Amino acid sequence: MRTRHPIAASLAMLGYIVMLVPILFVVVTAFTAGSTLRFPPEGFSLRWFEAALTYTPFTSSLVSSLILAVISAALALALGVPVALAIHRGKLPGKALVEGLFLSPLIVPELVVGLALYQQLMVGFGLDNFQTLLFGHTVLMFPYAVRVTGASLALIDPAVEDAARGLGASAGRTFFSITLPLLRPGLFSAALLSFITSFNNVPLSLLLQSRDFRTLPVVMLDYVQQNYDPIVAAISVLILAATVLVAVIAERTVGFAKVFGGINR
Repeated sequence: MRTRHPIAASLAMLGYIVMLVPILFVVVTAFTAGSTLRFPPEGFSLRWFEAALTYTPFTSSLVSSLILAVISAALALALGVPVALAIHRGKLPGKALVEGLFLSPLIVPELVVGLALYQQLMVGFGLDNFQTLLFGHTVLMFPYAVRVTGASLALIDPAVEDAARGLGASAGRTFFSITLPLLRPGLFSAALLSFITSFNNVPLSLLLQSRDFRTLPVVMLDYVQQNYDPIVAAISVLILAATVLVAVIAERTVGFAKVFGGINR
């Protein structure tokens, strides 16, 4: 591939450089012994990791982000799995149109979604900040649940389910005994992807934040606007390390390549 398509290989290498080099700068800066963001770093120290783990706004907003991401990912899966089953196993007319409709939140700007939620739910119905954020994150995560779960369903041979039904199993027993175990990798992948996307969300969370409930990315953004020390770089490295660790464990136990390979089918 490198000899046949040198331009494509060069563009791919350039893309990797553009994506990875800034991350490397952040990682190296987080271990500096100095008091400001500076490259190359002034010595080596873990002081900023300790400061990040003991900074109260970071720790409290981390808990808020985790709660919001877990609940929104669970709700997105609870709603997305039946939709994916109806699209891939049901007899819906215009399946492509229906699937496109459920994937439409991906193309709507998040600031537009946030403004609509603020006007309708917070102003119109009087919902609080957390309830509105939960609804918004669930809507944004819903397409991921539908798409990834649908990709996993595409890898399952319908003949296996038909065989179970032919042997006398009911539709419910077929789903819980056959379909759900085979669908587990897709469910795990969709849940993890939804969780990470919700946890890292900024535009919607920034628009709907309040003093009582703020997510970690929003608090980090506010901190960067007012301070210039490496504490944000340290917390970013910790989040990056946790994300990579979870992704590696998930790949070893579930196998993302197999699941996401069905998306193009």
